Order: sequence, then structure tokens, then C-alpha cells
Amino acid sequence: MQTGLNLNHLDFLLQGALWTLVLSLMALVGGGVVGFGVALGRIAPSRLLRVAVGGYVQLIQGTPLLVLLFLTYFGLPALGLDVPPLLAAGVSLTIYVSAYLGEIWRGCLEAVPKPQWEAAECLALSRTQRLFKVILPQAIRLATPPTVGFMVQIIKNTSLASVVGFVELARAGQIVNNSIFQPFAIYMVIAVLYFAMCYPVSALSRRLERRTGRAPRLKPALA
Repeated sequence: MQTGLNLNHLDFLLQGALWTLVLSLMALVGGGVVGFGVALGRIAPSRLLRVAVGGYVQLIQGTPLLVLLFLTYFGLPALGLDVPPLLAAGVSLTIYVSAYLGEIWRGCLEAVPKPQWEAAECLALSRTQRLFKVILPQAIRLATPPTVGFMVQIIKNTSLASVVGFVELARAGQIVNNSIFQPFAIYMVIAVLYFAMCYPVSALSRRLERRTGRAPRLKPALA
């Protein structure tokens, strides 16, 4: 019986890292779609809609991701819905990410100078046209660095998916450790793999922040 860390164990950990990336991508795409709707709802003309979406944001941001995972994986089966671990983790992370990305993007939309809205309105553009043709292109520039930076948090938060039985990197390390009992070596490898996934994203975020910081102030293009 093999008692040390070997290539088979490393291969299993790499597969866990791959599933971590898959889950992160699911959370980013799903959370981005829902988060965009949240951001639009937060700046909607309807006060009722703003209050409702704001309540959603406060509820999700005030709820630990671990609780969302338990509610999805253990709560939905109680209602007759069989949820596999990957779907439970993906849905939970999508909900969690949507609240945070929605607030990030809401802040970026509101950071665009108000004269931009006013100038577009003077051109008789509808609210939708003002948003998508004038405001959104400028907000994207502001939102890119914090969005990329938040991707690091998404990658690290996937480790909580292990509590519902999904075998991502953290869970893969736990399984390997239970078989060979070498926690220091195993979790050092896991730390290196997380670093390899997160550092490029962090570096990209800092680069985008510097580029945005050197950019000139936005000026009313339609004035």
C-alpha cells in the first residue's frame, strides 16, 4: 500500500482544481447575468422595484454562503427537488455573486457623471438608449477592475462547496489526506494550486486599476 504523496494524488488534486475553475466560471457567468439585472433594478425609476431589489441585496449579503449552500442542497430536496452537488453549488454561488456584482456595477453606473444622462436626454434618447448607448460603455470601463478583482473571491469561495459533497480542490485535498494522512504536504500543494489560479487574476486586476487610474476624467461627450 502506498503511504506517500504520489503522481496519482497530484493528478486527483489537479482534477479538483479543474472543477474549481468550472464552478468559478459558472458562478461568474450566472452571477453576472443576475447581477446585471440587480444593478439595473437598483437604479430603476420605480421606487418599489429599487426597494425590492435592495432588499434582495441586503438579504443575500447578510447570509453566509455556507447557509445558502445548505438551503439549496438540503432544503430543495425537502420540497421534492433532487439537486446534484454541482447544481447546488452553482446555484448558491450564482445567487451569492449576483448580490455583490450587482452592487459593484450599480456603483459604477452611478459614478458616471450626471451630465451624461442629461446630455443624452436632450438628444431625445429614451432611457434604454441613454443607458446602453451612453452610460453603460463608460460604466464598463469603471467596473472592469473591481469585477476582475472579485473573481479571486469567487475562486476561493468555491472551497465551501465541499460541504455538499462536491469534489473541488479543497474536497479533493481532504479525500487524499484521509487516505495518506500527510496534511502538511497536501495542503501546501493545495495552497500552491489556489495561488496559481488567483495570482494571475489579482495581477490583472491591479493592472486594470492602474490603467483606469491614469485615465483622464470622463467628460460629457454629448454636451
